[in-house]
Amino acid sequence: MSANTRRRQIGGIGTAARVGLGLAFMVLGLTGGRVSVLHGQVGIGFEPLSVAVGLVGFPAVVLGWQWLRARIVPTRLQATGPGSTALNMLVLAALLLTPWYAPPLSFTSVAALVFYGASMLLAVLRGYSGCEVTAISNWILGRDDQVGCLVLSPVDDLERRLKGQM
Repeated sequence: MSANTRRRQIGGIGTAARVGLGLAFMVLGLTGGRVSVLHGQVGIGFEPLSVAVGLVGFPAVVLGWQWLRARIVPTRLQATGPGSTALNMLVLAALLLTPWYAPPLSFTSVAALVFYGASMLLAVLRGYSGCEVTAISNWILGRDDQVGCLVLSPVDDLERRLKGQM
C-alpha cells in the first residue's frame, strides 16, 4: 500500500501523545534544554551542531541502517518484543545521558531530543503507530518496519483495545 493511500494507524490518543511529546522534545532540543530570563530578555541555549545532528545526522544513520538491513533481509522488521524495546530505550538513555558520562559528546543529548521530537511529529502527520525511531526512514523507504517503544506502544495498544480492534 502506498504511503498516500494507507490508513492512519493511530487515533486521537496516540496523536495527542505524539504531538505533546514531539513538541516538548523539539522545544527542549531547540533551546538546548535551557531558557533563561536576564534583565527582561529571554535567552535560549540554541546549539546549531546538535540541531543539525538531530535533523540530518541521526536520521541518516537510521536510514542507512534500515536501507542496508532491507537489502540483506527484505522482510518487514518486527522488533517489538521486550528485548528489542529495552535495547531501544537503552540507546535513547545513552544518547540523552552523554553530558554525564562523555562530556565531549554531550551534543548528542540535544540532538536526540530534536531527532525524536521531529520523528514523533512526522509520525503524527503520517498516522504512523510505530516507534518514532523508524518514522523518517520508513517514510523515505516506503516501509513499515517496527521497533519496540516503551512509551508509545502501550498507548497505541490501549487505544486499539478501547476501540475493539484487537
